[in-house]
Amino acid sequence: MEKPKLLIVDDDESILLSMKWAFAQEYEILLAGNRQEALEIFKREHPALVTLDLGLPPDARGVEEGFLTLSSLISENPYTKVIIISGQEEKQNALMAIGQGAYDFFCKPVQVEEVSIILRRAFRVHQLESEHRTLQATRAEDSFMELIGTSSQIQQVFSIIEKVAATEAPVLILGESGTGKELVARALHGRSLRKAGPFIPINCAAIPETLLESELFGHEKGAYTGAHTQRKGRIEMADGGTLFLDEIGDLPSSLQVKLLRFLQEHTIERIGGRKEIAINSRVIAATNRDIDQAIRDGSFREDLFYRLGVVKIMVPPLRDREGDIALLSTTFVRKYAEENKKKLLGLTKKALTALSNHKWPGNVRELENRIRRAVIMAQSSKITDDDLELDVVEESGRTTLREARERTDRELILRVLSENNWNLAKSASDLGISRPSLYDLMEKLGIKK
Repeated sequence: MEKPKLLIVDDDESILLSMKWAFAQEYEILLAGNRQEALEIFKREHPALVTLDLGLPPDARGVEEGFLTLSSLISENPYTKVIIISGQEEKQNALMAIGQGAYDFFCKPVQVEEVSIILRRAFRVHQLESEHRTLQATRAEDSFMELIGTSSQIQQVFSIIEKVAATEAPVLILGESGTGKELVARALHGRSLRKAGPFIPINCAAIPETLLESELFGHEKGAYTGAHTQRKGRIEMADGGTLFLDEIGDLPSSLQVKLLRFLQEHTIERIGGRKEIAINSRVIAATNRDIDQAIRDGSFREDLFYRLGVVKIMVPPLRDREGDIALLSTTFVRKYAEENKKKLLGLTKKALTALSNHKWPGNVRELENRIRRAVIMAQSSKITDDDLELDVVEESGRTTLREARERTDRELILRVLSENNWNLAKSASDLGISRPSLYDLMEKLGIKK
């Protein structure tokens, strides 16, 4: 069997020779001492694996040349697995390199056993991705699950899904609440080699902090009061499939450390357990928070961000998806008319105008819920603006101050209710009012669950 090719890029002759002798039996070794040599060999030999020291001549003390080399290699072939060689004091640069497309890193001094494991894992991933691309090339068509849209903004999301679904790279999905981040995660899973395995979602914001660790990592019998039986956590349940961590930005700091260790080691320990359990799963995370701000204020670990966000997908808000509101509305009308056994021919012109003019702070989720209710309430053959309970702005666009204020209040309350899954106590707290005041406003503005 032909050996996989390994390109070693380093300006230190002793490291080149030691790496060559250490891995010559398992790999076909290629050596380069600078960027130009590395690119020439890379284009000619097409290695599956590359180890890259960021400190290359002419500026061996800096990292600029190393990052330029990484960028050139990834541009030439994004499927090659580039592993960064880093000094302990340069770990931050290695993490930045992962954020720019490197597969992994290891620190000097080189430990042959450690590097051997990283290389084998990287090559296995490379093989899986190659096999999947071959399968994809033979398939005429593949769906994007329930994701729907023709706008350039959502088509760009489809394009990124197409490119990264075949890889094992962790993905961070960003976007406002209700934009369809879980649908993106399911589309990635459904188009991956892991699609036959489980898709395990967990909402990190919906579970109390005291229970979240057990939900993620599981526990042994007797680990704490009430732990009457052994229980697998969501991470372990995702073995062989995909783990989807929704609202990762709300993960407590203590669990961020444990999650980072899992991402690095691919092993976990249940609460109360002493045995390390190997887990083979792909991790996809999502958040509606400003992660950059969370890193700045110290509530989210930067190294965890680099591990989770190898690929980032920004899901656009509905208001920015030109033409998709009408398409989604028609789709939802058909879906819920069939579900409720009602014969509906679509939406009136006024209803479509009202839908287009609405700002949709709750995005696709808000649109779907509103259409669902309208289908149930509809008395004629088409959905009307009255069924939707949306105002139609006339051509003049004029409105009274009271009407404008009520519309603003209504949109804000609906958005907060949607974000809190209609938990009135939590919504009232977020709005800064009492629960009775929220009830009064909902009655006044005609808001019903």
